[in-house]
Amino acid sequence: MTVAGKTERVLVLNSGSSSVKYALFIGEERLASGIVERIGEPGSPVADHEAALDIVAGELADRNLGIDSPELTAIGHRVVHGGTDFTEPTLITDEVTAKIEELVPLAPLHNPGNLAGIEVTRRLRPDLPQVAVFDTAFHSTISPAAATYAIDRKLAERLRIRRYGFHGTSHAYVSREAAALVGRPGCNVIVLHLGNGASASAVSGGRCLETSMGMTPLEGLVMGTRSGDLDPGVLLYLARTGGMSFDEIDTLVNRESGMRGLCGENDMRTVQERLAAKDPDAELAFSVYCHRLRKYVGAYYAVLGVVDVIAFTGGVGENSPLVRQTTLDGLEALGIAVDPERNRRGKGVISPDGTAVKVAVIPTNEELEITRQTLAILPRTKRP
Repeated sequence: MTVAGKTERVLVLNSGSSSVKYALFIGEERLASGIVERIGEPGSPVADHEAALDIVAGELADRNLGIDSPELTAIGHRVVHGGTDFTEPTLITDEVTAKIEELVPLAPLHNPGNLAGIEVTRRLRPDLPQVAVFDTAFHSTISPAAATYAIDRKLAERLRIRRYGFHGTSHAYVSREAAALVGRPGCNVIVLHLGNGASASAVSGGRCLETSMGMTPLEGLVMGTRSGDLDPGVLLYLARTGGMSFDEIDTLVNRESGMRGLCGENDMRTVQERLAAKDPDAELAFSVYCHRLRKYVGAYYAVLGVVDVIAFTGGVGENSPLVRQTTLDGLEALGIAVDPERNRRGKGVISPDGTAVKVAVIPTNEELEITRQTLAILPRTKRP
């Protein structure tokens, strides 16, 4: 995907429940970026999202790049959950915001903040086209076999229970960059987005065939504070035998599990420091983390049949040679290997010359992806 022009200015907003991240682009050049945090928290000077957007506007105005600038072309919003209603970037209207609000039960921690940012900027700039870019959209191409949970179908349909996937803007961007890196637009890519949240995807010819997160961002890989894949019976056992409430179980699996639950630390840098010191809890946590990753690499190899590129991205994926090496060790029979020196360098292709599967480190750029997707639909709308 290419940007429609080189002079359009796009403001990208990622409005969460307690923060607003922003980035301003002209074409593909980032002019400014920042974050406003602790929205609505006790003692915070930022009372709500309107106050946060006022701060954003002030920070941009200080650089003569304000939200009220006539040079601004559009505003692109990250929206976490689009359900099955939104499978591509969408021009925001009253009907669209109403639909996003209907999806709040599927993403109660994220969509309300996304909506708050949309509502404020629509009031500030009603003249501008504003576009919603959905985390779930890139994964809308997975097959019914991949999307369907094996529970009562009528119940699942009524309550919209299925696998949606998340981190879609990152997977879209990185899979495209990986294909460009090897000069094969139609190639097969396994993307490993590894940060505090972590997800994997299997992409063929730019289409997602499978992804590790499910109805919520809880399924799949071991994460900083989330358990990832877990026998549902464990949750029933915690309630029946452990006497835990639904809220307590929710807190456990989302905020007190993953690496934090295994070793008390969710920062991979600290985990690796403890690993070097032979800390047994860190050793177990790291082993569980990489074992789960390796299992998904093998599964997605089977889904794709042929793999051209394995791309590591995200804070851990881009910065941990040890995670990359440990995850892929012993897979030479599948044409997968890591060159130790290239891996230490941690940029671009890190596999040896001549291997069947290229392994690469590709920094993600979700804000640029949102900019591209925002501009891509503007020719179908009226530009300012």
